[in-house]
Amino acid sequence: MVKIEIDLEKCTGCGTCVDVCPSGVYELRDEKSVAVNVDACLLCRACEIQCPNSAIKVIE
Repeated sequence: MVKIEIDLEKCTGCGTCVDVCPSGVYELRDEKSVAVNVDACLLCRACEIQCPNSAIKVIE
């Protein structure tokens, strides 16, 4: 099972994770990223790699 950790202190709500995720796992709420569809995660780690603030960790 996949776990996605988002460090809300590091997250600036830039939306990069929303834009790069091919599965629609993320959305912005209150100017922060939220993983709303974790079961759809493909483990491609695009969100983790592209996050400019290293706020996302994908854990297998």
